Amino acid sequence: MKAAVNDISKLAGPEKAAIVLLALGEEHTRIWEALDDEEIKEVSQAMASLGTVSSSVVEELLVEFVSGMSSTGAIMGSYEQTQRLLQSFMPPEKVDALMEEIRGPAGRTMWDKLGNVNEAVLANYLKNEYPQTVAVVLSKVKSDHAARVLACLPEDFALECVTRMLRMEPVQREILDKIEQTLRIEFMSNLARTSKRDSHEMMAEIFNNFDRQTEARFIAALEERNREAAERIRALMFVFEDLSKLDPGGVQTLLRATGKEQLGLALKGASDKLREMFFSNMSERASKIMREDMESMGPVRLKDVDQAQVAMVQIAKDLAAKGEIMLVGSGTDDELIY
Repeated sequence: MKAAVNDISKLAGPEKAAIVLLALGEEHTRIWEALDDEEIKEVSQAMASLGTVSSSVVEELLVEFVSGMSSTGAIMGSYEQTQRLLQSFMPPEKVDALMEEIRGPAGRTMWDKLGNVNEAVLANYLKNEYPQTVAVVLSKVKSDHAARVLACLPEDFALECVTRMLRMEPVQREILDKIEQTLRIEFMSNLARTSKRDSHEMMAEIFNNFDRQTEARFIAALEERNREAAERIRALMFVFEDLSKLDPGGVQTLLRATGKEQLGLALKGASDKLREMFFSNMSERASKIMREDMESMGPVRLKDVDQAQVAMVQIAKDLAAKGEIMLVGSGTDDELIY
């Protein structure tokens, strides 16, 4: 959940405008009619991602209406609230198009948004376009993303796009505008409607946060009803024992990021193989101290061990997201070659 807005100095202009318009509500929609399309889009984007705004901030922004606002208290900016407000003065089809763009990939410009689209999804769309058009698109996104997209395209087609990029001259503004418009209409609007998160991935994350008894109970019950779904969820889960697939550098990075007490608790419930892997990546002295600490703990609650292991898995995922380690889970096709 997004943290509440409590400091007016941290608000940008569009956010301030969004708060004012939310506070005024649907009875003052004539103000929107004075804005151009770009301003409406910018304010709507800010409004949809605003979250909770404290009443003190609202009152600061609407000093002249303090007496009226003081009874209103906090307001909530959300997709639904934004959509309702826009529907009160804009044609339905225009509201739908705007909300689809807001719900789509993040980014102020079309090229920013494309940079946040999965490379396989973008490549699947671009493979049906002219090589020259693809060359223009790839020249406008970041080089690392362009590389991943090229790798997903059919090889002959990708080489043709590379050739066009090498020979490319400055693109006229009207051609660029036309490509942007086509992407917005044909690709982004469809993406916003179809980019729902895979339900099995969502459930795998939820299962990852269960303690082992709850997880086993749910998996067993699900297997009786839908074995295929249970197997898919299990394959997508990243569990504590999957940390055994970390390379030595990854183990040492994880050790530095994990508290000693948390590590000791987590290793109490680990397999001998995983426990030894962690010990072998510590100095002899650190390994000895950790073993002694674990012995001095005595019996520990299974619930505490589960919590420590879940926390370590989350730390590992955070490190992987930053590119500091590589995770290879039970359901991935990743293979490490040395």
